Amino acid sequence: MKFSNLYVKTLKETPKDAEVISHKLMLRAGMIKKLASGVYTYLPLGYKALRKVEKIVREEMERAGSQEIFMPVLQPSEIWQESGRWDTMGPEMMRIKDRHDREFVLGPTHEEVITDIVRNDISSYKSLPMNLYQIQTKFRDERRPRFGLMRSREFLMKDAYSFHASEECLDNEFENMKAAYTRIFERCGLKFRSVEADSGAIGGSGSQEFHVLAESGEDEIIYCDSCGYAANLEKAESVAFIPEYEKELLQAELLDTPNISKIEDIAEHLGIETSQTVKAIMFKDIGSEKVYMVLMRGDYEINEVKLKNLLNASELLMLTDSELEDLNLKKGYMGPYNLDADNIFLVADETVLKIVNHTAGGNKMDTHYINVNYGRDYEADIIGDIRTVKKDEGCPRCSGTLSSARGIETGHVFKLGTKYSESMKATFLDVNGKSNVMMMGCYGIGVSRTTAAAIEQNYDENGIIWPSAIAPYVVDVVPANMKNKDQVALGEKIYTELLEAGIDTVLDDRNERPGFKFKDADLIGFPFKVVSGKQAAEGIIEIKIRKTGETLDVKSEEVVTTIKELMKKY
Repeated sequence: MKFSNLYVKTLKETPKDAEVISHKLMLRAGMIKKLASGVYTYLPLGYKALRKVEKIVREEMERAGSQEIFMPVLQPSEIWQESGRWDTMGPEMMRIKDRHDREFVLGPTHEEVITDIVRNDISSYKSLPMNLYQIQTKFRDERRPRFGLMRSREFLMKDAYSFHASEECLDNEFENMKAAYTRIFERCGLKFRSVEADSGAIGGSGSQEFHVLAESGEDEIIYCDSCGYAANLEKAESVAFIPEYEKELLQAELLDTPNISKIEDIAEHLGIETSQTVKAIMFKDIGSEKVYMVLMRGDYEINEVKLKNLLNASELLMLTDSELEDLNLKKGYMGPYNLDADNIFLVADETVLKIVNHTAGGNKMDTHYINVNYGRDYEADIIGDIRTVKKDEGCPRCSGTLSSARGIETGHVFKLGTKYSESMKATFLDVNGKSNVMMMGCYGIGVSRTTAAAIEQNYDENGIIWPSAIAPYVVDVVPANMKNKDQVALGEKIYTELLEAGIDTVLDDRNERPGFKFKDADLIGFPFKVVSGKQAAEGIIEIKIRKTGETLDVKSEEVVTTIKELMKKY
């Protein structure tokens, strides 16, 4: 492709609504164009990068034994009602009606559709296992679309679904898909981690996320370098530090603490550590309408995903001030000791049980109890790990110490079990002719998000630094002076040879200053610039490596071989 024919309009200034690096650089490099909030057009450069990620995904899925299909975006409400998700998916689901007033959804995911297909076609164990995938546009009505392709309302996703006669078979396919995902992200040239994760709205049991590591990542991941344990913050466990406490249980005492409601302030007022306090937060489960007082050691935060899973709650909301008033409770002064409410369930993080002589709210305005002890003064109805892990705590799998990093979730694999096959009656006859419910797995990769995440991980002040495997074009051949016949002739020769070698190459044939061309090349992110300059008459070409800034002087006949070798490294 000659640059003069390439549809690319680079921008000097960053659009005001662009927030993260990938959004800013893709707009400036002329790769995407905004149509509406969370809705983007892929221009040639952006679409070419997207297709390269897609190609790697497709090759590795088929290598892993999955077969490609293509399912409809438009899905009837009946199958979602059958699975039970029509009322639980929430406002993110884009719902529409046709001219006959029938309800449909623009697919945010395809578990229902694939289960409907397989249940009507497969009836015997002889046809199992089966793994089917697609690369398809998804729609989610994000409350606040932002960050360009990172959180948009329309995006490209690879989703695969497997069906099995046994849990053991599902386990094997889960590992097969994890291995395929590892190869995908390695081939894309990305630094990533796979981590234990919560299954969320998709459901199921086993769940593993793949995160591209980047400082701008929305997610915090916790990991141990000693044993390889890794989990996202919603799922992560740790060995909590337990401070040394007094052994003797002292008598509980109510103190006046006027205008002191925050944990840090009460600890400072009493001259104790926040780890010797217990804070109480009130929640209600929208589904069951149960009310919970959740107890947490003062130096930790409640992990609401863990809490929701522990309580098996449909949706948890914190009580409002008026709802607290109805229970005769005051925000900042609530606690488990002498709690006068039979309809409140006590939930305690496991660390609370180990605090001797702790401080808690007095259940009266401007009061706190000191020397409260679990077991003697109160007991919880439910106990579990509901705290948010901190880095530098102990690893739950070995004696190592936990670290943290920022990550962008780009892939997720699930063991769905029978969540959908049971509700939608996807059954098969086993070897004995007995009817059984199929076991299912689900495996997703955000193709468009992976493309953006690659930029979040690979950029500098000058622009994008694409890994060669997913760069729109790998090489930018730049004749430094378009009026110099030797430079132009050698540049065109090298351009032709690179194309014949199967390397995606652009020839910058524009009548612009070299510096202008170089700036565009760095912004767009070509992994390699091949410059036909002052030494062109001697057959010498300059190769500049975008990632390192290193410059190589190479004989013209060695350019193709050199570029191929560099592509293996960068």
